Amino acid sequence: MGLTRSVKETVKARAARDPAFRDALRIEAVGQFLAGDIDTGEAVLRDDINATIGFEGLAEATGTSSKSLMRRLGPLGNPTAGNLFNILRTVQRAAGIYLAVAAER
Repeated sequence: MGLTRSVKETVKARAARDPAFRDALRIEAVGQFLAGDIDTGEAVLRDDINATIGFEGLAEATGTSSKSLMRRLGPLGNPTAGNLFNILRTVQRAAGIYLAVAAER
């Protein structure tokens, strides 16, 4: 039987070598939040954080403990809008990409 990698390891490896993929993760997370799928948005944002800044780096940048941040974005977490936007702002700054919202009809 061959060795397999976990999805998280695969996402992290792809994000490490592909800047467009990293940007797509962030865009997808925000898109899911805006569509009302908070659970998926949090899961994709966790993947983005793990593949880029890491929870330790995010903790240092936000002044919040990494365990607290992991809980907020975990399956049972319920971050406030302020907490969520602070996390998104910090992740965007670290990546040097800033997302904007546009209306579509």
